[in-house]
Amino acid sequence: MKRLFTLLAATLLLAAPLSAQQRYTTRSASIDFFSDAPLEDISAKNTQVTAAIDLLSQQMAFVATMKEFVFPDGLMQAHFNENFVESEKYPRATFSGRLLGIPESGMPTAGIVPVEVEGDLTIHGVKRRVKVPGTLEFIDKQLVAKAKFSVAPADYKIDIPSLIKEHIAKTVDITVYAVCAPQIAPPVSQQQATPPARP
Repeated sequence: MKRLFTLLAATLLLAAPLSAQQRYTTRSASIDFFSDAPLEDISAKNTQVTAAIDLLSQQMAFVATMKEFVFPDGLMQAHFNENFVESEKYPRATFSGRLLGIPESGMPTAGIVPVEVEGDLTIHGVKRRVKVPGTLEFIDKQLVAKAKFSVAPADYKIDIPSLIKEHIAKTVDITVYAVCAPQIAPPVSQQQATPPARP
């Protein structure tokens, strides 16, 4: 997980100048999903989601390990991992995209800012372009990101047996919540220095 977090942060933030107050990260964001069903509602929660947000480049990324989704029922969790999302073959879901709606003057230090995030959502090995509404807000110097949207399992080639498919909704409601702390830039002595010009 540590290596995954490092790779995510590096990939997202390489293009932006170092600024400790512009980059925010967490390894404990949460993703909940819920599907209304006549027989039994389906719900699960993952509280070990890695997230990185760069306000300067207005980029953000999330990585969720599928086996970290916890269900109220163990049998349901086993079916989810083995039969539906095939967690051994497709261990992670990822999102990488761009923030839309941040004021030109920059992210305000007070108040909720409505935003949209447009980017690539990959689940079950299938990548799709999505546009998701959400909010950003500073609370105690941490950046709080929230989003709620729906996905259709069929769009990601998740095969649900016909007997079960008849009793569940065609879409799943997704709720994302991330409290990201500022990423501290390394000391100047550790940053890559520009080599002097040759005479």
